[in-house]
Amino acid sequence: MSANSGGARASWSGKWAFILAAAASAIGLGNLWRFPYLAAKYGGGVFLITYVVLVVTFGFTLMMLEAALGRKTGQSALGAFKSFGKKYAFIGIFTSAIPFIIVPYYCIIGGWVLKYAGAYLIDGSAALADGGTYFTNFIGGGGESFIWAIAFLLIVFAIVALGVKNGIERANRILMPVLLIMTAGICIYELTLPGAIDGLAYYLTPDFSKFSVELVIAALGQMFYSLSLAMGIMITYGSYMQKSDNLEQSVRRIELFDTGYAFLAGLMIVPAAFVAMGSAEAVASKSGPSLMFVILPTVFDQMGGIASIMGFLFFLLVVFAALTSSISLTETCVSIVQDSAHITRKKALIVSMAFIFVMAMIVNMGYCQLAFIEPLGPGSTILDFLDFISNSVMMPIAALMACVFVGWIIKPKAIIDEVKSSGPFKAEKMFAVMVKFIAPVLLVVILVAYVAAQFGLFSM
Repeated sequence: MSANSGGARASWSGKWAFILAAAASAIGLGNLWRFPYLAAKYGGGVFLITYVVLVVTFGFTLMMLEAALGRKTGQSALGAFKSFGKKYAFIGIFTSAIPFIIVPYYCIIGGWVLKYAGAYLIDGSAALADGGTYFTNFIGGGGESFIWAIAFLLIVFAIVALGVKNGIERANRILMPVLLIMTAGICIYELTLPGAIDGLAYYLTPDFSKFSVELVIAALGQMFYSLSLAMGIMITYGSYMQKSDNLEQSVRRIELFDTGYAFLAGLMIVPAAFVAMGSAEAVASKSGPSLMFVILPTVFDQMGGIASIMGFLFFLLVVFAALTSSISLTETCVSIVQDSAHITRKKALIVSMAFIFVMAMIVNMGYCQLAFIEPLGPGSTILDFLDFISNSVMMPIAALMACVFVGWIIKPKAIIDEVKSSGPFKAEKMFAVMVKFIAPVLLVVILVAYVAAQFGLFSM
């Protein structure tokens, strides 16, 4: 029985549909709350330069590997590796578990962002700029956080339920341009604020004294997570590609979209936070939820009469970014279930939705009813644990296995031939060297560094 016997496999309407979908997947919360913090911490421009170099080499190699593997086999991660022999099925099984771990907690964060967008209209800017009390009360309160999480999940499920062409493609055609226009608009306005130009200068000017091993590892990790690598997304999206679409050109454009948006996100957040906090060191001391839900509300509250409008627009923008990534993760889960169980897409969607919903509710309970569970030590939550296991442990291992598989088992020629079947492969030699020798080493570095950082053995 074929992997797709449960029904005809979905496909993109064209190469731009794939590019937009993959870019939408890559443009997510990591661009908005992690990239700006890292840029502020590691010398602004010098971090940007390092990041771009890694994207066009290491990131390109991994993304090309996954997209080509998906298109070559016409299957999700679960079946893609198995199609070369049953003994390789474990790579697909391991990789396929990752989106099922990530999407429940990602959608919970999506619910937080949706709540904040609404709160700026209902409660006003001043209520949210209270040093974090508003945020803590919300996520720990129980009832309300469940409602917003469910609302976000329903939006994601509704779009994925419409299918690849009618749902995901149409959503991306709307969300991506709106996301870029809103980000650019907020950037332009924020740069008119007193002191913002100093933040801009810090963000863009390379401080080579900040260059270090830690900077390179931080840029490696950010690039790895930002490009949606090693979670089965690019393999799934690649499997929907048409055989005539130019793979190398498509992957380069995805990189351009993602890196460009990460740059814009930094341009939007670093100068604004610089205005509120007064120095790069202060900005660099805050990341993740702290930056998004505590520091930025303070920034918006200083904007006077338009504070609530700016806060609403910013968090609406973040909702769109969270949606595009959540849709990709959910679609990947649906594809995996469909390929493994040989059932229709509709049934696979129901199974995936049920699992994601139950797991999301458990993650949300980690801040209230299940707050006593602290898997990574005092103060940690179920969300922290799932984020650590998926991002810091499983993803580098999955990517490492994929590199070894392509570099040393089926050989790079298998991927190179697939790429060349639809156009030239200008980076063929770089790809072969990267996938066999350099990428595996860098992935081991990411794995060791981030696990060590979690347990306080390495500073990031």
